[in-house]
Amino acid sequence: MLIRALIVLLLVLNVGVALWWLLRDPAPVASPEASPGVARLQLVDAPSAGAGGDPSPAPPPASVVVTQCHSFGPFEDEATLEKAQSRLQPVVAQLQRRTTWAGTARNWRVYLPAFADIAAAETVANDIAEAGFLDYYVLRDGEQAGSVALGLFRNEAPARERQAALAAAGFDAQVAPVGAGPPRYWLDIGAGEFFDAPVFAEVVGAGGLEPLDCSELDTGAEASGEAAAPTPAR
Repeated sequence: MLIRALIVLLLVLNVGVALWWLLRDPAPVASPEASPGVARLQLVDAPSAGAGGDPSPAPPPASVVVTQCHSFGPFEDEATLEKAQSRLQPVVAQLQRRTTWAGTARNWRVYLPAFADIAAAETVANDIAEAGFLDYYVLRDGEQAGSVALGLFRNEAPARERQAALAAAGFDAQVAPVGAGPPRYWLDIGAGEFFDAPVFAEVVGAGGLEPLDCSELDTGAEASGEAAAPTPAR
């Protein structure tokens, strides 16, 4: 009996050892140590140490080569002009605004456009006086109420000189002809070879489309929409 009991106990122990061997967790495999001076292999999508996980910025797009230039317009008013400008800016390389008049100017006036109220205009007028400019007047009535008149000149050249002096002092004065009729607004653009000017002229509601000599564009303006100097009608 004792021998039989020992045999049964050995069988149970053997079965237990076999089950432990089958159900045990596999031992982790140690990664081999890299040799000194050899960089460790790294996955492509894993951020490198010290990079902060930020992806590298995309390279800027190549500059568009201007191969065609056009004048869009005239537009009915400045609101229509600004809507057209917002649509054209993303698809052209150069863009600038231009204003023309149908008639001949009797005089040229320098002014600051109307402010929100007379009090604001008077505040700026006081600043102009402190800057040493004595020829100014706050308009209180009519269509130009709230604007600041800064001089009336017979010819355009001295009006431009006055404007430049005010700009140097920090005042964004404007120049406009007197007696030349209502203004007409244009957008002059420079674009690449794949720009379809007739299609975009229809999309933005331009009154017309005219070819333009690219040398007439201000190359420093790019597509910023800077205004060109007012010019007489072509």
